[in-house]
Amino acid sequence: MVKDRPILEAKNLRIDRMGVTTLDIPSFKVGEGEILSIIGPNGAGKSTLLMAMCHLFRQFSGIISFKGKEVGRDISPSEYRRHIGLVFQEPLLFNTSVFENVASGLKFRRIDKRNIEKIVMGNLERFGLAPLRNRPARTLSGGEAQRVSLARAFAINPDILFLDEPFSSLDAPTKDNLIYDLEKVIKDSKVTTIFATHERDEALRLSERIVVINNGRMVQDGAPEEVMNYPCNEFVASFMGVETILSGVVLKEEGGILTVSVSGLNIEAVGEAPIDSKVILCIKPEGVFLYPVSIEAQSSARNNFMGEVTRIVSSGFYQKVYLNCGFPLVAYITNASAKSLGVKEGINIRASFKATSIHVIKV
Repeated sequence: MVKDRPILEAKNLRIDRMGVTTLDIPSFKVGEGEILSIIGPNGAGKSTLLMAMCHLFRQFSGIISFKGKEVGRDISPSEYRRHIGLVFQEPLLFNTSVFENVASGLKFRRIDKRNIEKIVMGNLERFGLAPLRNRPARTLSGGEAQRVSLARAFAINPDILFLDEPFSSLDAPTKDNLIYDLEKVIKDSKVTTIFATHERDEALRLSERIVVINNGRMVQDGAPEEVMNYPCNEFVASFMGVETILSGVVLKEEGGILTVSVSGLNIEAVGEAPIDSKVILCIKPEGVFLYPVSIEAQSSARNNFMGEVTRIVSSGFYQKVYLNCGFPLVAYITNASAKSLGVKEGINIRASFKATSIHVIKV
């Protein structure tokens, strides 16, 4: 769903390289003021799509329209690019001061000198760079340099801001602080933002809408909650963090509850699908609960299974527990719970999960 009226639209966008189609997007729209993330694994075509929408490729087929005007026909590519800001993964800074870098786009546009001072300082303040205004830009840390790139992009007051993996080379604390500041600036400025990333947590944090791309094609387009909780296929489910993905056959459907046979065991899930049809069951690890074998099943969950712990992976504040219940199952538990349960490889343990916590995908 596109917010308000589209500011940018692409139709039949296609790029072929050496006989291989690297991008094939029949239709793509971005609403004015929208914050959109394009996500997918490395090599999926995210940056290619971003660069195509910036009209930075010489050879591609299709139509790109900006505010209803076709780029290359109603408006020239160079004029269109004056309306956009672009920040890359690696900061591309001139060998001048921080101030001069942020001012560069304004000087290219021949903005009055007095206004340049005001605009630049305002954007340096936005990104906590004012004390560094006279620092040579190429002596900055990675996080500081990326802040300069962002300040420079915002200084020209773009209609659309394109961000191509801008945080991927930063350490976790630096990235978190920069995302926090960028989020505030984007919301305050209400600038249309298109953000390419392979990190789903970044996309979920910043976006109003997510487009999942793979092999140069759009796979799913929707609100973050929709893409996260209702993936359209196995690829999206896996990419969005579903740890347990099971194939099964529907045995029974009654009152909106499916009974699905998986490896000879029956799993109940909320959903709709014809009897004898094949489905995929997506079970998030946070929806799986563990308790000792000695305790009888006290959970209200419809699905209760005995399983053997096959592997444990520590992930900081919690443990990722891999089980063999006749089918593979993954659960997250806190370190305290893991200790109290005595979880270790080779032990048997009970696992339960609710029918409502399973997402059913029809095959």
